[in-house]
Amino acid sequence: MTVEEFQEVLGVSFVNPYLLEQALTHRSYINEQADDLVEDNERLEYLGDAILDFITADMLYRRYPEMSEGVMTRVRSALVRTDSLAQLALDCQVGAALLMGKGEENSGGRERANNLCSGFEAIIGAMYLDRGLDVVRDFMLPRLTKFQTLVMDEAISKDARSQFQEWSQAEYNITPKYKSISTTGPEHKKEFVVEVILGEQVVAKGKGRSKRNAAQSAARAALNLVKNGDLSL
Repeated sequence: MTVEEFQEVLGVSFVNPYLLEQALTHRSYINEQADDLVEDNERLEYLGDAILDFITADMLYRRYPEMSEGVMTRVRSALVRTDSLAQLALDCQVGAALLMGKGEENSGGRERANNLCSGFEAIIGAMYLDRGLDVVRDFMLPRLTKFQTLVMDEAISKDARSQFQEWSQAEYNITPKYKSISTTGPEHKKEFVVEVILGEQVVAKGKGRSKRNAAQSAARAALNLVKNGDLSL
């Protein structure tokens, strides 16, 4: 697919088509070209990623005035995660338009989720530079709305342990561990105390009538520390 054809698929005309061509240029394509003027899409991808985060956060903030920061964060993450953006890229036929090396193409590069996601983010970066934020917002909001109902229930219903694990893996690449440290009370009314550990550090404790509930309580306590900026390793 040519750049001109791809603009018709997008429904957005670029003042400077070179920006769109750069957005569609995978790094593997550069390795096979003698032209030093050709640039890959990685810088545009970086820019587009930040713009998508902003537009999505702005949309959620305006549409859901009662939604908490934690829920907005989870919904935003679900909307702009690799799989979601790769699906948007498929809808826009990004795979057919990407410029890539023969080796990458022959190994299934046009269907690879990471390539599609990166290409889509780069297109958003190029669109922002070429046409401005309002055009990007008009392009993205209907597409974000399409996924919104699909991810909303999943994002809102995630339990505290799942939320804390997502945060700890993103922040420190560590999976939390939970350890039962005491059990008190008679058999019919036991109370468990569980601590949550990151690496070698105990970060919070929780109580509950079962080990599961105590672990959830510990995770909620840890999330409160994160929210208040009081958790660091």
